[in-house]
Amino acid sequence: MAAKPLEGWRVLVPRGGKWGDGVAASLRSFGAIPVIAPMINFASTDDTAGLANAFHELADGQFEWVVVTSATTVDVFVGHRVTIPPTTRVAAVGETTAAALTLAGYRVDFIPAGDNSARGLVKEWPESAVSGRVLIPQSDIAEPTLVDGMRKRGLDAQFVAAYRTVGVPVVEEVRADVASGRMTAILVSSGSVARQIAAQLAPLPEATVVATIGPRTAFDARAAGLRVDLIAEDRSADSLVQALVEHASR
Repeated sequence: MAAKPLEGWRVLVPRGGKWGDGVAASLRSFGAIPVIAPMINFASTDDTAGLANAFHELADGQFEWVVVTSATTVDVFVGHRVTIPPTTRVAAVGETTAAALTLAGYRVDFIPAGDNSARGLVKEWPESAVSGRVLIPQSDIAEPTLVDGMRKRGLDAQFVAAYRTVGVPVVEEVRADVASGRMTAILVSSGSVARQIAAQLAPLPEATVVATIGPRTAFDARAAGLRVDLIAEDRSADSLVQALVEHASR
C-alpha cells in the first residue's frame, strides 16, 4: 500500500477544542502524527459592564448591524443569552463563523465571498449599508482594522471587548520536540497564536515547516518574527491541512 503524504510527520496543532480535534483527525487521515498543544485560551472580558450594556442595546434594536468575527464571540453570545432582533442584520467574517452562528440559532445576513478576514469584510461590505450603528464584539487584543474600516465607510462602529485572549504555556516535551527538529511542521491558526509561537518556541529549526491559515495570518506571523513556508488559500482548517499535504506531496 502506498505511503500517505504526511506519513511520519509530527505536526504541532496550537489550538484545542473542536478546531484542534478536527484538524488532528484530518492530519491522521493523511498519515501525520498530530500533537495538540493549545497556545491560547479565552477568558471573560474585564469590561463586563461595557459588554452588558452593548448586549442590552443590541437586544433593544439600537444597532443596524452586528459583526461577528469568531466562533468564540458566538460562544459569548450563547453564554449571555444574547437576543438579536429581526431589525438588526448579522455579518459573519467567514463560513466557519457563519456556521457557528447558525448552529447557535442566529441568522446570518452577510458573509464576504472572497477574503474571509476583517479586511475582506470591509472591502465587500454591502454598498446599501452606508450609515447607522454597528456593534463589533471582538477579542480584547483585536486589531482596529474592522472598526477603522467601518468608520471610514461612514458607519458608527462601536467596539466592545467580548472576551480576553490569553497565552497558554506549552509543556517542556513539546518545547524540546520543536527545538530538536522532531516537529516536522507547525500550524499557525491566528496572529495571536503566531505571537505565542514566537515568544515560546523561537527560534524554529530551518527544517520545520511553518504553515499559516490565510494571507492575514501570514502577515501577522512575519510581523512576530516567524518564517512562513506555506499559506493556505483561505481561512479554513481544511485549506490549512491541504496546503501541508500538497507541500509534502511535492
